[in-house]
Amino acid sequence: MHKEDAKISCQVFQKQEAIIKDITSKINAIKGVAEKAVFAEALRKEADVLLACQDNKETSLDCKNCRFIAVLRKKTADIIVKAKKLA
Repeated sequence: MHKEDAKISCQVFQKQEAIIKDITSKINAIKGVAEKAVFAEALRKEADVLLACQDNKETSLDCKNCRFIAVLRKKTADIIVKAKKLA
């Protein structure tokens, strides 16, 4: 099965996607949850940039997909931060 990258036609998404992918790679490379939490906070902030986008159009499929992805990433970051508190 082959994976395709998201094709969302938005400059804000494209810029944030590059930043988010870099942060996600760092999270995945680290073993300790405390260290992951530092990058999870950064991931949360970058996801918030997408969620606060001024160009959001409720009828745009690209905007709906972008928001869906941003919400998932923010939830992922929240889980990592909560795991740190439990550790």
